[in-house]
Amino acid sequence: MRQRQTPSMLCPGCRKLLNREAPFCPHCGIQRPGAWWKRLALRGWLQDPNQVVKVLIGINAGMYVISLLVSPRSLQVSFDLLTTLSPSNQSLLQLGATGTIPIDHLQRWWTLLSANYLHGGILHILFNMLALRQLIPLVGHLYGINRLIVLYTLTGVAGFWVSYVAGVPFTIGASAALCGLIGATLYYGKSRGGLFGEAIYRQIGGWAIGIFVIGLLIPGINNWGHGGGMVAGALLGFLVGYRERGDEQPWHTMLAAVCMAATGLVLAWMLLSSIWPYVLG
Repeated sequence: MRQRQTPSMLCPGCRKLLNREAPFCPHCGIQRPGAWWKRLALRGWLQDPNQVVKVLIGINAGMYVISLLVSPRSLQVSFDLLTTLSPSNQSLLQLGATGTIPIDHLQRWWTLLSANYLHGGILHILFNMLALRQLIPLVGHLYGINRLIVLYTLTGVAGFWVSYVAGVPFTIGASAALCGLIGATLYYGKSRGGLFGEAIYRQIGGWAIGIFVIGLLIPGINNWGHGGGMVAGALLGFLVGYRERGDEQPWHTMLAAVCMAATGLVLAWMLLSSIWPYVLG
């Protein structure tokens, strides 16, 4: 007589092996982990930091190209690497730049999120994407994928909110979120301690010092956004916790899903509102 095999699966909340028919996960306590809708909602599409890197670079590159095409007559092309291939302020405003002008005058609070995916020139996006490629895998390893997504999204919003409160009129860039990842990594290194923690703290601390030195030397850099993102990263790193202090919980996964959905909706809205007038006319 053939014995029936017990179906198994990875828990969509904690990613540990369990019985698909179990009424709850014995590891994280999530109810009915085998439900198809729960597996779809909690598992997500991103399971590796390298996937996150590719998606973020793709979104940023796509938004940069679109910002050049929205207002091509105002496109700046010169031999100055700091200003060449720079989209106009008009196109950046249409696509979701933030600051006191978009928020106070146009009531565009959602630009605190959309501005994280806009850049003002070829060097601007190049440097940010190179930093992103180095930081994302590290933070993903220390915190986990879902907490990484939460950190990147919310610290970017927090950094731009601080710069808005400080009165910065017009600002864009992924550096507020990147500084948020730096802040979360600094918190990890200081909190963990030991040889590994101290090595992480010293290495990323050098990044933090370098960012602030560059911010003082080069005009036009949003130091408020950098500082706000960094402080928010350290605070949020403490709140969500890192891997060595506990596995990711279902609420981490759900919050990451909310962050991804909000980002997708905001960017889609800004794209449609920017491109639609050209379609009509």
